[in-house]
Amino acid sequence: MSPRRLDVAVIGGGIGGLCLAQGLKRAGVRVTVYERDRTADSRLQGFRLNIEPTGSIALHACLPPVLWELLVATAGDPGPGIGFLDERLRPLILIGQDGPDRDPLDPTVSEHAVSRVTLRKLLLAGLDDVVRFGKEFTGFARAGDGTVTAKFADGTTATADVLVAADGANSRVWAQLHPAAGHTALPAAAVAGKLFLTEENRRWLPERVLAGKNVIWPHRDFLFTAIFRRREDPAAIIARLGDRIRVLGLDPEHLLADSRDDDYVLWAFITHRDSLPASFTSKAQDDPALVRELLAERTAGWHPDLRRIVTTSTPDTLYQTGFSAAEPLDQWETGNVTGLGDAVHHMPPVGGLGGNTALRDAHRLCAALTAADHGEESLPQALRAYEADMLRYGFETVREVVRNTEGAITRSALKRSTARWFFRTCGAVPLLGRAVFGER
Repeated sequence: MSPRRLDVAVIGGGIGGLCLAQGLKRAGVRVTVYERDRTADSRLQGFRLNIEPTGSIALHACLPPVLWELLVATAGDPGPGIGFLDERLRPLILIGQDGPDRDPLDPTVSEHAVSRVTLRKLLLAGLDDVVRFGKEFTGFARAGDGTVTAKFADGTTATADVLVAADGANSRVWAQLHPAAGHTALPAAAVAGKLFLTEENRRWLPERVLAGKNVIWPHRDFLFTAIFRRREDPAAIIARLGDRIRVLGLDPEHLLADSRDDDYVLWAFITHRDSLPASFTSKAQDDPALVRELLAERTAGWHPDLRRIVTTSTPDTLYQTGFSAAEPLDQWETGNVTGLGDAVHHMPPVGGLGGNTALRDAHRLCAALTAADHGEESLPQALRAYEADMLRYGFETVREVVRNTEGAITRSALKRSTARWFFRTCGAVPLLGRAVFGER
């Protein structure tokens, strides 16, 4: 007797939920995504996302091969390694600058600076029969037959064998499943922006900034810079991959329409929330002049090119946010409702680890559900193993990101000086640098 096939309902069409849906569809598992946005174009904004090998492995496994190739082609090369610099652009330590060139199509070693807009379009590609827009989740109810029914604000319902919370940090699914789960607010605030790579800006931008990712570690505050510079022109991509994309019933011109955005330097300035003027948090989002005034004051004494990056960026790209992190959870009794990404282990956006962890979750959950669907494991057994693993690495990552955030915003002169001395010493003593940071 063949095993009963699964029906999976995913609440939320972010990168984790859509990656899971792509993987399940590719494996032949029935899946439907319920997204509260009314259209596929509702989220056409955002900064680059650095996809590390963990995220690359997940996307490579879940996407059809041509969509993986398209993602690599439309992404940018984030540059080798990362530089730790002081506020005068003097290197403290440069990590991962040497070594052989990496094949961008090899997910085990490749990194990609991905446009969130393009990534969302690629993850939606081919899912017209899977994603239901305009579906605001309001609650779920379990039945005695092992199914679970999702309820939506428009009065409709959907019944499935498994319900997946992929609806972000304020997940309604997770709040019902684990009402005691909480978030901790961190005393950090950030302003991010884009400086577009015009010909004029390319002439004065420091070589180190154009080379890749950088952490600026001053005596107070923190700055991160990264480059988004696409590997290929959209016209060249269409010429090379267009026929293979059309075989899937997709329009390459539509998929690549938003990848024509200008290349840019992304920067993120992070500080301790209590060091900001009382009026800043409430007004910053709507007052670019106030943001620039604050940044000019906070970066006094920095290298003039760093100050120019943060004070002359395009005003409508400025974005201000606070920071919070999910509190750890013990493993629960496995049922037919589970979760992934920020719905479970929300973390600050430092280092881009949240997005990569969500993709890792999607890959692992896809494998678990596929095994259950194909009769290789029972559903409870497959989900229990996924949840135990996901909680372990997910909250390990949360703790890592929280530590990094606390280090970035500390107002202790001793701690900041010690960190600078440590980075500089690792840079000056190669054996120590390799022992601490790996290959340099």
